[in-house]
Amino acid sequence: MSHVFPRHTKAKLPTAVGGDGCYLIDSEGKRYFDGSGGAAVSCLGHSDAAVIAAVQEQVGKLAFAHTGFMTSEPAEALADLLIEQAPKGLDRVYFVSGGSEATEAAIKLARQYHLERGAPERRHLIARRQSYHGNTLGALAAGGNAWRRQQFDPLLIGMSHIAPCYEYAEREGGESAYDYGQRVANELEEEILRLGPETVMAFMAEPVVGATCGAVPAVPGYFKRIREICDKYGVLLILDEVMCGMGRTGHLFACEAEGVAPDILCIAKGLGAGYQPIGAMLCSGQIYDAIAGGSGFFQHGHTYIGHPVATAAGLAVVTQMRERDLISQCRTRGEQLQAALIDRFGEHPNIGDIRGRGLFRGIELVADRVKKAPFDPSDGMAAKVKRAAFEAGLICYPMSGTRDGRLGDHILLAPPFIMTQTQIGEVVDKLDLAISSALHSA
Repeated sequence: MSHVFPRHTKAKLPTAVGGDGCYLIDSEGKRYFDGSGGAAVSCLGHSDAAVIAAVQEQVGKLAFAHTGFMTSEPAEALADLLIEQAPKGLDRVYFVSGGSEATEAAIKLARQYHLERGAPERRHLIARRQSYHGNTLGALAAGGNAWRRQQFDPLLIGMSHIAPCYEYAEREGGESAYDYGQRVANELEEEILRLGPETVMAFMAEPVVGATCGAVPAVPGYFKRIREICDKYGVLLILDEVMCGMGRTGHLFACEAEGVAPDILCIAKGLGAGYQPIGAMLCSGQIYDAIAGGSGFFQHGHTYIGHPVATAAGLAVVTQMRERDLISQCRTRGEQLQAALIDRFGEHPNIGDIRGRGLFRGIELVADRVKKAPFDPSDGMAAKVKRAAFEAGLICYPMSGTRDGRLGDHILLAPPFIMTQTQIGEVVDKLDLAISSALHSA
């Protein structure tokens, strides 16, 4: 009998015993293609020799040093590398152990920044519906997914949520993509004015929405308008790239595709590629200087921030991405995967949209393609696809509640950057079997 507290108490899970490139291997010897990289984590696959060696070497030299007393060489080197590549203006890196910690730290830093500069009235954070920013209470409050929030609502602080930029489901007939993007971006200005411009501290968004909507990128011009509004009212722009960043969408930082730079940026998942738990919050020099020139102390922290072994892994991961040109490969493979998905499913009566960037792709399942009507939640389509795919030897990331937290189903694909063109065919074939099986049992 297991004493592990699992995510789902009624699920019987196989035991993973090995990893080989893009595959996970269970104790019975069955191989599973990791088509979602876990949760968009395993960007280098499961057996990268260079990253494994870097972790082993660091453990042999220094396993842990608390950042209240000392810094470490790998933390300094990784911070330098990230800032060298980061969007203009970002200057400091605060290492954490995962995505929820990164977004939680970002919210706290935004609040303290305004306190340090003598604006204690700035306390409101605005985010978007159908967003996901993590599972700690602050991050969960910022997230706009009704299903994830529901049972914890009494514990969550109040935050505002405006419309997402979700073209497939919410662009009106006769409205251009650009005009749609401007319309929903302008909801931010309306909400700032409703709350009072002097009370708003930050706006938080995912450049490409991940788990809740399934790889939904914004339309052109949306984030540039968001940046203009934030600048106009002195509101900080926080971009959550925990899932879509670190090369996943074809750029090291996802916001590069939008031509905007945030004030605070959150990364995780692909930063450690699964070899160590690590995330980071990057902030502008202006924000850092406000703290350094004021109290001098960011009133936040966790025991394992800046962990030497975790940062050594992160340094090796980013180095491998750059030296092997894997981000460019991610763009190329992403285009090939998109073409293969469209070729197989582009006219499928129960697939309404195939979208995304790089190796971050979403497939939206619908009951009626013409009307874009989602399946009834009682059909449990996402869960059926997940089970059928797993049986076929494919790990993918189906989710329900795509439209509003209750209605809608999608499949998220986020395979390792090292996948081959041949493996694209394997993924599409197994996904086809899974979707057919799920529809047959509906």
